[in-house]
Amino acid sequence: MYKYFIIISVLILPLFLAYCTKSEDREYERVKKLFRNLGDSAEYVGMNTCLSCHKNVHDTYKETGMGRSFDLARPWRSDAKFDEHAIVYDKDLDYYYKPFFRDSILYVLEFRLEGKDTVHKRMERIDYIIGSGHHTNSHMIHRNGYLFQAPITYYTQEGKWDLAPGYEKAASSRFNRIIATECLTCHNHFPKHVSESENKYLEMPRGIECERCHGPGSIHAKEKLKGIIIDTSKYADYSITNPRHLPRDLQMDICQRCHLQGVAVLNEGKSFFDFRPGMRLSDIMQVYLPRFSNSHERFIMASQADRLRLSPCYLKSDELSCISCHNPHHSVKSKENNRYNETCLSCHPSSKKNFCSAPAAERKVEKDNCVKCHMRRSGSIDIPHITITDHNICKETARKKMTAKEQDDIAAFLGLECLTSTKTSELDLAKGYLALNDKFMKDRAVLDSVAFYLKKSKATAKDKFKTQVHYYFAAEQYAQIVDLHSTVTLSELNDAWTLYRIGEAFYRTQQLPKALPYFEKAVKLKKYNLDFQEKLGVLYARLGLAEKAKVVFNFVLTEDAARPLTLSNLGLIAANTRDMDRALYYYNKALSFDPDFETALMNKAALLIYQKKNADARKVLEHLIKKHPANPQAREAMKAI
Repeated sequence: MYKYFIIISVLILPLFLAYCTKSEDREYERVKKLFRNLGDSAEYVGMNTCLSCHKNVHDTYKETGMGRSFDLARPWRSDAKFDEHAIVYDKDLDYYYKPFFRDSILYVLEFRLEGKDTVHKRMERIDYIIGSGHHTNSHMIHRNGYLFQAPITYYTQEGKWDLAPGYEKAASSRFNRIIATECLTCHNHFPKHVSESENKYLEMPRGIECERCHGPGSIHAKEKLKGIIIDTSKYADYSITNPRHLPRDLQMDICQRCHLQGVAVLNEGKSFFDFRPGMRLSDIMQVYLPRFSNSHERFIMASQADRLRLSPCYLKSDELSCISCHNPHHSVKSKENNRYNETCLSCHPSSKKNFCSAPAAERKVEKDNCVKCHMRRSGSIDIPHITITDHNICKETARKKMTAKEQDDIAAFLGLECLTSTKTSELDLAKGYLALNDKFMKDRAVLDSVAFYLKKSKATAKDKFKTQVHYYFAAEQYAQIVDLHSTVTLSELNDAWTLYRIGEAFYRTQQLPKALPYFEKAVKLKKYNLDFQEKLGVLYARLGLAEKAKVVFNFVLTEDAARPLTLSNLGLIAANTRDMDRALYYYNKALSFDPDFETALMNKAALLIYQKKNADARKVLEHLIKKHPANPQAREAMKAI
């Protein structure tokens, strides 16, 4: 089966490639010389600087989806209803969620019921709303600089609260889904990110700003203050990027930086902050999309750029792009400032006989609205409760309606397509499949494709090392990592995740002392990756270095107090020193954040048995067995009492 999968993905990939021409390369070199804010000397100045001269543009832009993409969680910003229906039940994990405002501050209360009794309550303050409100409002928690997503979302089109996308079917991470830079830099302007972390930020903007589409504005602002004014009705002002003066492929790269959601793989040494309008997106990252046999029927929400590229109108034109129809400074609801029908009629003039083949009655019903017939509304496979405009402009005015079962029955995975580059190497493809496995599709077949491309790659062993380690780690082949690690010295390794994965391989193969230098160096490079810190603390404890472990665990709690694993481990250290009251405090604190946390439940039960509080221990074990029925230690402990 897996062999067949690989053959299919290899065969189909070349069908997607559309090679860049040398003329496009020459045009790109010309653009880089013309637009002076593409260089490192240009700096971001912030939207308030732009506002001083462009107030009229700002006043309309702030009502667009981009302008409303991210802001404080305040009553005036929320699109949600807070009535008796504002409650969500996660039937898989047995939690209720109640959002409410108190003194203009938004909170989410998580609770659990047993009969009429409330047996668990946890309340989190919501700091930010993410999402324009055209489709959703999702909610962000800011704990000591660390950003997390809350478990519930308001779906504006249906006017209902429900679990956040990806939290269904027992997949909820509750209040602990980290918001890393990949997500945040599409939904917001550039925050001040702590580079030694995954999700810690020192400053947080309040929405996408002008410079995300126009590039850093310092050169432009300085020249205007000096009185250097360009008549932009006649000439291009090359002190700042205007997408209209870019070739179509570079225009599209600006839009598809965020409207081409897929599997993004950063180029070596690049970050999600590095793209500037006017650059090729492929200079910073490669974006892959998984293709299925029913991809024409089902697609993700932020796929507008991909869908447009597939349409005949785009393929037969040299000029059609996103801004042919959309004025980014005006809301999509503002039809007088967006050129929907006008763009269609520029190629399909109404004066031409039979310019529209639809029956007259249907045209009358739709008022000759081209979009209504040729850009149908569709659901999204990644976001529930919404409909989106399919940007694949389709000649058919009516598509065959398929049931969800029919769509699933033909949904065979065909492989990954790279949408940003046609020069992807075998090593690039291996990285793409690894990212697909990590982020979306944990599947043995996906990992087999990683192995296939790694084997086929002609890159040097040194260049493949990091990806090879990543592959073995994802495949849980820890012995292979141990064998491979000796080909590179510790001093040569400066990637925190590679160091962590090697350390984990030694840990899983019970070679604890050998794991230590790798975990320590990973933490040195990523001090504020609290998962790395926790693992180092666990290793210290297992090596008998209790005081070092306590230092690490206490540091973690100063950064984020809501860490059940850290609290449980501090409880175990306290129990080992016979400080049972302190141990019980830590276990209860851990369970206040996660009442089903297996380690804390097991440790608490053991402590209660040690104290001969068998009745209390029995209650803990009953809950543990209910939530984790495969735990053999819990069943043995229950028999013992």
